Amino acid sequence: MKGLHALVLAAGAGSRFGGKKLLAPWRGGRLIDGALASAFAAPVEAVHVVTGYDAQAVSAAAIAFAADQAETRMRIVEAPDHAEGMGASLRAGIAALPGNATGVLVFLGDMPMVPDHVLEPLARALAHAPAAAPVFEGQRGHPVAISQSLFPQLMLIEGDHGARVLLKSLETRVAEIASPTNGVLLDVDAPGDLDKLSAKD
Repeated sequence: MKGLHALVLAAGAGSRFGGKKLLAPWRGGRLIDGALASAFAAPVEAVHVVTGYDAQAVSAAAIAFAADQAETRMRIVEAPDHAEGMGASLRAGIAALPGNATGVLVFLGDMPMVPDHVLEPLARALAHAPAAAPVFEGQRGHPVAISQSLFPQLMLIEGDHGARVLLKSLETRVAEIASPTNGVLLDVDAPGDLDKLSAKD
């Protein structure tokens, strides 16, 4: 979709996981592969992977996945102040977008089971709403779609709240897209979470 880009936030240390979370084994590859596959399945011009902690290894894994998929749309962005939290990753990602970007889909690197079904509707929702989010059983998840009109507000986000506070402030102006599965809610914080997701596979 013209002007639409994807961010894959992959800068966190994964401390509750014990480190190197995004490089953990997943479906014959790495955990981050799931988020990358979803981002590449979206109707976007480019996929910007925002790295920070263990940037070299995460970048190498992302580049290897893109090469394996014959994907040329990937860009690597490093968030120098990533230790601050997700806000720093968002700011770095938004700052790296081209000036003609019309919107962005924000994926989390530790969410490998996002259903492709929600991606096109999320993208199309930006034609009539400033933001959109997938919903499963009344609960909002990721990825979220955010219009260029909100980029200035995204550049002000600090700490580890991500875009959650911004979307909450928009109230009913956020378009909600029904998700067929709970993959829009499932993330990996601890090794046990990965085991549970593998059991669902």
